[in-house]
Amino acid sequence: MAEKLFCERGPLAYKLSVKKETLKRSLRDRFSNEPIARTKSEMPLPCLLTSHSSVIVRRLAGVDLRMQENKRTNLRLACEKLNGLVIRPGETFSFWLTIGKPSKKNGYLEGLYIEHGKVGSGIGGGLCQMGNLIHYMVLHSALEVTELHHHSDALFPDERRRVPFGTGTSVSYNYIDYRFKNTGDHDVQLLVWTDDEELHGELRSAAEDPHSYELVEEDHHFSREGDAYFRNSKVYRLIRDKATGEVLKKELLLENHSRVMYDPALIPPEQIR
Repeated sequence: MAEKLFCERGPLAYKLSVKKETLKRSLRDRFSNEPIARTKSEMPLPCLLTSHSSVIVRRLAGVDLRMQENKRTNLRLACEKLNGLVIRPGETFSFWLTIGKPSKKNGYLEGLYIEHGKVGSGIGGGLCQMGNLIHYMVLHSALEVTELHHHSDALFPDERRRVPFGTGTSVSYNYIDYRFKNTGDHDVQLLVWTDDEELHGELRSAAEDPHSYELVEEDHHFSREGDAYFRNSKVYRLIRDKATGEVLKKELLLENHSRVMYDPALIPPEQIR
């Protein structure tokens, strides 16, 4: 049997490991010369690159609805920090350097989060949904993702899923960040807001993008391996010329082979190979 990592030797060891990682990231950021986007503007840039929305409250079996409701507050607070942010050419967007620490002092509530492939709860839980929304929009643009941490497991059934599986990102203050860079020639702006039902977002620019982007999931199926089930698929990005509709590039973004962590009885039998 492999020796346990220090962080796996109990709650105290885990907390110490997290403190070490957050300190390392804070020091790295303090002494980095990487230009981080800091400027906000209330005036939207003229050109819409892409938009997306996602349902805030998903009524899932075995999940405390109060945690889902608290997510509304957490997402609203994050929107206040993120909305209107302008990422200039050469600048990098950092999820945590923009939002800051999601603490009780800053108004955040206890919500759901994913840790080591399991669903838990903690202050600021639910902010992964914001990371997922932003990443999904970035994939529909020419922006360059520079830091990404995938969810490794299939934690919930696909009910009400609007996007290809696996196209989200994990975030955990502050060492598991989400970052992208504006490698283009024009300013890009992030707009995010909530209403009673959904989290909404837009990416806007000072100039039109001549290309359009589409994500497609292929070969989706489940497989049984021993006593475990896995969700499998491939996700591609199609880049088209807007003027002609011609596909200029089809690139493989990821191959999913994710262990199913929910009741396998919920898997549609016809999708098991």
